[in-house]
Amino acid sequence: MKRGILLAGSLILLTASTMRAQISVDVMGVHNLGPGSQSPITGARPDACAYCHAPHSGLNIGLWNQKLTTQNYTTYTSDTETNTTTQPILGSVSNQCLSCHDGTVAVGATVVYGQVTTQGSMYTSDVFGSNLQSSHPFSLTLPLKDNIDLVATLAASGKTADPTGAVRLIKGNVECTSCHNPHVQAKDPVSLNFLVENSSSGALCLACHDPTRQIGGQVNPMADWSTSAHALSTSKIAPQAQLGSYSTVAADACIGCHAPHNAAGTARLLRGLNEQDCIACHNGGSNISPMPQYANVFSEYASPKVGHPFPNSTNPHDAAESILLNNNRHATCVDCHNAHGTEPVGLFPPPPLIRISQKDIAGISASDGTTVLAPAVNQYENCLRCHGTSAGKQVLPIYGYLPVRAVSAGDPLNQIPQFALTATSSHPVMHPSNSPLPQPSLLANLLNLDGATKGRSMGNQIFCTDCHNSDDNREFGGSGPNGPHGSRWTHILERRYEFSQTVAPGQLISNLFPNPDLSVNGPYALCGKCHDLANQIVQNTSWNQHSLHINAGFSCSTCHTAHGMGANSGTISGERLVNFDVNVVAPNGTLPISYSRAANTCVMVCHQAAHNADGTVTSVNPRHGPIVRK
Repeated sequence: MKRGILLAGSLILLTASTMRAQISVDVMGVHNLGPGSQSPITGARPDACAYCHAPHSGLNIGLWNQKLTTQNYTTYTSDTETNTTTQPILGSVSNQCLSCHDGTVAVGATVVYGQVTTQGSMYTSDVFGSNLQSSHPFSLTLPLKDNIDLVATLAASGKTADPTGAVRLIKGNVECTSCHNPHVQAKDPVSLNFLVENSSSGALCLACHDPTRQIGGQVNPMADWSTSAHALSTSKIAPQAQLGSYSTVAADACIGCHAPHNAAGTARLLRGLNEQDCIACHNGGSNISPMPQYANVFSEYASPKVGHPFPNSTNPHDAAESILLNNNRHATCVDCHNAHGTEPVGLFPPPPLIRISQKDIAGISASDGTTVLAPAVNQYENCLRCHGTSAGKQVLPIYGYLPVRAVSAGDPLNQIPQFALTATSSHPVMHPSNSPLPQPSLLANLLNLDGATKGRSMGNQIFCTDCHNSDDNREFGGSGPNGPHGSRWTHILERRYEFSQTVAPGQLISNLFPNPDLSVNGPYALCGKCHDLANQIVQNTSWNQHSLHINAGFSCSTCHTAHGMGANSGTISGERLVNFDVNVVAPNGTLPISYSRAANTCVMVCHQAAHNADGTVTSVNPRHGPIVRK
């Protein structure tokens, strides 16, 4: 019916069953309107069938007796649908059902017997009105069109995949009775919604929607459903959560996220809009138990933490939007996770491979910044949906101070040139390290959040999430979720990383950290995850002035870019990620800012001290007196 049906709910009605009376005797359940029945509406006539049928003189469509609705409906539409809806034909089975369920014709308004006296009223959730946009599509334009997430026989031969034949097309179409048997309420003993079969584990949905189908290079949005966390989780669903009829996440299956009627999200029938659909479970509350602490993702967005920006009314996510997100800055859960394929992370694969919690998510190739990869193979490819060549990238104050580098490839927010193989130097995210220079400060293992316990082996490549990560992530010894959901540190960094700042380039730095704390609590904690600060950096094994600068309180960010050299320069050689922050350092008189690794010299003014080409350092503030250092 449409590409983006996601966890498509059962084809017509599966809502609020736990609120219904438990049917113990009469198979007709609440459709028995006779006196003394368990229906919310009871009428004066004792013959239960007569409210819908007349043995003589009924309408010539199944001896129908209830007056037919002539309501015009707003039907389901979606920018990812393949089959379009039409108005149900007068007298068709769906029109018959709506003759009670749209609320325009009184229950008991019969053709043969006139208006039967009734008392009570229908459940609110069962009155759909004229707006059916939030209900699963039915009465489709024929012939049905095929699509990769539909079972192959649906359009080809008009057959569903239900082996019992209970789920079926009506005259080649999807109608109410494709999924509902109005004469038997409890065929599914849990979901008392007149279903044609037991729909536990999504059986009703999977009669028409096929997660396993492959057609050429097309992407099936439901791929890998059978091995996903949502298909296998035995976590219990609390009744008050109202997330479907069944008791576990796996049994609820599709309807845990999708509501076949009265959905909050019109397209794709989501129970909640955008990330609200995921919050119902992943908020650490009592809706789901047991819910591991690391699955409490939304705690990462609670103050004082800052995470990726959720969409608002002006920049909503849509399943049909481009993979390369231009001028639409948002980060919904489904931008980074595919709810149909995602699996819980047990083992952490080596970088840069994407985690199975992001299984089947799309990405952008680093080779050109535009080629879509569906699915992404490497983690950074998913990040490049927003952090590559996309237009409309912004510098948001909520993420903290952003350095401005002396050498930049035009767009300072485009990470591709900064990590490219052609960069003079870069952290090894998009390719293995290719530096010919020794790296004496590198540890053999990345350190866990405690700054002491050894974590993953260093290897020759790292993830984006080795730096940008939840500050309590479980991969490195915490109990929270992995990934850049939210952090109390700037730029969603896993650990503390201070940026030197001044009122003007070359002036005094306002946030020095003299005799710094080199522990996991200090201003260089993030660097200390991979680099031996105490035994290497302040011992000058890479450069003979490291200790002097660090003990004076200067931040790594003054001289080093955290990502890589985004362009070549005639004045800054760029080895070892040296690329000065021009918000902090200034040209030395008429000389431009420069750096030569071979000579171990730089030319600039920083903290009111002039660094000269001959290696000397002199004061530019007369009050400080002369400073001469070589």
